[in-house]
Amino acid sequence: MSASSYGFPIPASLLPSDASPEWNNKAANAWQLTAATLVGLQSVPGLVILYGSIVKRKWAVNSAFMALYAFACVLICWVSWAHGMAFGNELLPFVGKPNHALSGKFLLAKSSAGYFPMADFVFYQFAFAAITVVLLAGSLLGRMNFYAWMLFVPLWLTFSYTVGAFSIWDKYGFLEGKIIDYAGGFVIHLSSGIAGFTAAYWVGPRISYDRQNFPPNNIIHVLGGAGFLWMGWTGFNGGATFRVGEIASLAIFNTHLCTATSLLVWLTLDMIVYTKSSVIGAVQGMITGLVCITPGAGLVDSWAAVLMGALSGSIPWYTMMVLHKKSAFFQSVDDTLGVFHTHAVAGLLGGLLSGVFAKPRLLRIMYRDDQYGPGLIYSFSKGESVSEGFRQIWYQLLGAGFIIVWNVIVTSLVCVLISHIVDLRMQEEELEVGDDAAHGEEAYALWGDGERMRVPLRLHISPTIPSLCRRRFSIPLTRNQEE
Repeated sequence: MSASSYGFPIPASLLPSDASPEWNNKAANAWQLTAATLVGLQSVPGLVILYGSIVKRKWAVNSAFMALYAFACVLICWVSWAHGMAFGNELLPFVGKPNHALSGKFLLAKSSAGYFPMADFVFYQFAFAAITVVLLAGSLLGRMNFYAWMLFVPLWLTFSYTVGAFSIWDKYGFLEGKIIDYAGGFVIHLSSGIAGFTAAYWVGPRISYDRQNFPPNNIIHVLGGAGFLWMGWTGFNGGATFRVGEIASLAIFNTHLCTATSLLVWLTLDMIVYTKSSVIGAVQGMITGLVCITPGAGLVDSWAAVLMGALSGSIPWYTMMVLHKKSAFFQSVDDTLGVFHTHAVAGLLGGLLSGVFAKPRLLRIMYRDDQYGPGLIYSFSKGESVSEGFRQIWYQLLGAGFIIVWNVIVTSLVCVLISHIVDLRMQEEELEVGDDAAHGEEAYALWGDGERMRVPLRLHISPTIPSLCRRRFSIPLTRNQEE
């Protein structure tokens, strides 16, 4: 098609071509690829740095590697079968048919989500799936057998994450059109928090000394990882609309506004109660703000985002800093980074508040129909039927209940199955050593000239899988012997 066909001059760069069909919106395509990259950067390097820094020094390598492995593993599983289960043709009302997403015809066709190739959508949704599993890992740091983690990632992705995504987001899902979950407050954060807490129960606790004394090994790097997480959320919530428009702009603005409010509220509570401004506390408050705004980022006004930030900085603070310490139930499960509070509690809170504050006009722009909402407060103030507002809250509770029950059951079954193949938890002597026992490497292994090299403790530990871990060559014990 030539420029003259339109009746007015059009720059050649905007004309359709074999590389950019008429349905492809170059601006939407560029933004979707950018947003997907930002979401990917939240995991790699964001959570890799955050996990590797926020744990005790002896667990830095293992914790960072759990995140890196999960990111790679999820991508292979996603394009091989999981994307079809999450966004494909219906197999059951809560899951799609397993199918690969590798053919050029499929990837280069127009996406059903927007005016860009399907490859954009597949990669964006992969980044969502990957960060869900990586967030879950935060509950298991400092003791899970890495071989068990290697099995856990594909199994949990297949039987848990895809079900939540299909049920709430896919057009065939039985909760689609009912649950307001703009960018994953339920599908991603509530599921990762509940699954992480459940898996932590089955894996068991860290050794006693580590539970009592688990200082970060590099707080500056913690802030660096947290920075990737915060800025990456621009793509997380800004890309979920799949269009370049006012919803995307509002979602980004609300995301940062809610997060800053939540961080300051958490920090203020720390200063009032503990008389210290905790850096780790500020990071936790940042995370709860990001999580809470996610299900309603593009669907609520900015004043509501501030209220959500105030609540996300106070309610999860109370459950983590007060209720957790008083509750025998919470104390019985070793949730290393408190993922239950920062993601399950904040995700549930955000989902319910989205049902309260979702604005009818924004819902219509985003979803182009009247299936959702209105938010509860608008059912009172805008002359809407009050019963519709309460119905939306009921749907939000229904969606939360489904995600919670499904994740508890499936995560438990996955852990029990893996426990019959390999140990879920590392051996006690390995837990005493940490990274060197798990990988034969340390985060800060620096040696001086002429200095005697310490004998690696892992040499005295039996391999978890002998056939895969058999030593094929000897390692010199000292530099003098090598010479």
